[in-house]
Amino acid sequence: MKDIGIYIHVPFCAAKCPYCDFYSHPPLGGEADRYTSALCGSIRDFSSPEKLRADTVYFGGGTPGLIGAQRIGRIISSVRERFAEAPGCEITAELNPSAEDLDFSMLRFAGVNRISVGLQSADDGELALLGRRHSSKGARQFVQRAKQAGFENISLDLMIALPGQTKEKLKRSVQFCIESGAVHISAYILKIEPGTVFYHKRDSLVLPDDDETAELYEYLCSLMRENGFGHYEISNFCLPGYESRHNLKYWHDEEYLGIGPSAHSFYRGKRYYSPRNMQDFYDGRIVPDGDGGSSEEFIMLALRLAGGLTEKRYAERFGTAIPQSIRRRAEKFTAAGLADVSENGIALTEKGFMVSNALIAEILG
Repeated sequence: MKDIGIYIHVPFCAAKCPYCDFYSHPPLGGEADRYTSALCGSIRDFSSPEKLRADTVYFGGGTPGLIGAQRIGRIISSVRERFAEAPGCEITAELNPSAEDLDFSMLRFAGVNRISVGLQSADDGELALLGRRHSSKGARQFVQRAKQAGFENISLDLMIALPGQTKEKLKRSVQFCIESGAVHISAYILKIEPGTVFYHKRDSLVLPDDDETAELYEYLCSLMRENGFGHYEISNFCLPGYESRHNLKYWHDEEYLGIGPSAHSFYRGKRYYSPRNMQDFYDGRIVPDGDGGSSEEFIMLALRLAGGLTEKRYAERFGTAIPQSIRRRAEKFTAAGLADVSENGIALTEKGFMVSNALIAEILG
């Protein structure tokens, strides 16, 4: 029996944040019920020539909490009907702190055992700039309610390199996460995406330059270390044993199924996705996206991890050692402290993470 991850996209948001380019829109009328039924049907109708077991389930968005704990429970039940469930299956739901009426007890009863909270900042001025609908006080109360309901595996999201962000503001946000009891923190550098509100007003945004962004990132990494958080992926930190198992599937280039508009899948060597359109999803339209799992893809994803590209994992996947050409190109960056190369494999350093896209492109040749 093969283990596989399940990603479920919930494309509903109360409002669009000015930096966001994910597929989302406000739920209209009874759309939440119709969409939940369509998701359940799509899950139950999935066809496979082999027996599959779900070892991770991830509700992303959008704002999955908007459909409520009861509908999330219905979807989880459909997953359990179609797929065997691995012992200790990690079931994550992304939530926004503005969801004051979310029933955490029902969410846990439904099977969710990990939550990822879209904090973004603990500074109310930064939250207003980002178009977030919660305050730092509201976020603290939200996390407290989750803990009172029994949630221990709590991840908080932060954004760095915001307009006007200082080290002191960033430190307060990190301290907020630590004091709230988060065991996992995702920290993403703000990127101005085409089509977003921020993109259209980009000339008026006073953003940190590359050097200032690097300083904020390095400062964040030092704060995480001081608080016992391991830096296991470019943008992700956790206390020991609390890595996101679902996201590790992506970085280990393992197979997963994506269900919902804009959701991508990688299964049996093929990649495919559902278009960013509700009607296409309801109609069952799937778009092929080529082959997956190549050596180049595997290397690219592995180098996002602190553990890097290991000889052991590469040999398990491809039956050979890491190509010497890859090693030679990576060795060029060791003197500058951007990469480590040893008999066990290749890994980027924290300094290297800051320029990872360029380094990985060079290493792949």
